[in-house]
Amino acid sequence: MRIVVCLKQIIDPELPSSQFKIDPGSKRQQPNGHPLVISPYDENALELALQLRDQTAGHVTVLSVGQSSAVSALRKGVAMGADEAALISDPALEGSDAFGIAAALAQGIQKLGPPDLVLCGCESGDWADRIIGPILAEALGIPCVTYVARAEKHNGHVRAQRVVEEGYEIWEVTPPLLLTILSHESNVPRYPKVKDIMTASRRPISTWSLSDIGLDTGHVGNAVTRVEIQELTLPTRESRCEFLEGEPGGQVASLITKLREKKVI
Repeated sequence: MRIVVCLKQIIDPELPSSQFKIDPGSKRQQPNGHPLVISPYDENALELALQLRDQTAGHVTVLSVGQSSAVSALRKGVAMGADEAALISDPALEGSDAFGIAAALAQGIQKLGPPDLVLCGCESGDWADRIIGPILAEALGIPCVTYVARAEKHNGHVRAQRVVEEGYEIWEVTPPLLLTILSHESNVPRYPKVKDIMTASRRPISTWSLSDIGLDTGHVGNAVTRVEIQELTLPTRESRCEFLEGEPGGQVASLITKLREKKVI
C-alpha cells in the first residue's frame, strides 16, 4: 500500500499568547525565531500511516508545501519512520489559500505516483483550517472520509472509524481514497529514537518548484486567492474581582443572584 501523508509546519501553538506577534501588512503571524513544529493532527495522520504500513508492508511518503524551513518537519517525519519525503517550495506560493495549497499538493502527489491512500490532519494547528483534505480529494478525483480516528486494511478495502456527534460510523471504501485524521488514543504519535533522528538528518529531501511538478503559477498565490483576510488580531481577556459583603448566608444569596443574571446557572 502506497501512502502519502501531507504535513504542515507551523509555529508551535503551545507558545504563550504574549509571544505571538501579527504582521499588520501580511496579516499573518510573525515567526520571530519561535520553534516550528508539525501541525498536531498531521502527526496523528503520520502515526496512523506508519501503523498501516507496518500491517501491509507498504511505503509511506511525507509531503509538504512551504518554505525551506519545512525540511525540518519532513526530517522528523522520516525519523518517525516515513520511507521518503518531498517538499514543494516556490516563491509563487506565497499568500496561497487552501485551494492553492491543495493544487500544489495534488500535483506533488501525482509526481510521486498514484497512491492508495492519502492522509491529512483533520484541522491545521494554526488557522484551524478544515478544508484542505476535501479540496485535495476533489483535485485528485478520489473519495474522502473526514474525522477518522482509526483505519485498517480489510479484504481489499480500507475500513475507517469516523467520529460523529452520536458516537462513530464504520466506513469501508475501496482505494484510492483520502482520509482526514483526528487525534485518538490509537494514533498517539511515536517518539523517534536518537539513532533514527541522526539517520534522518543525513537523508536527502527532494525539493520541487512549481515547474518541477507541472503547476502553472496562475493557480497559486495572492492573485487567485478566494479568501480575503480583512483583519487578524490577538484575543484580549479582561477579568475583574468583586467581593461580596455581609454574612455568609447573604453572600451566598447574592452570589446565586449574580450567577443567574449572567446565566451561568
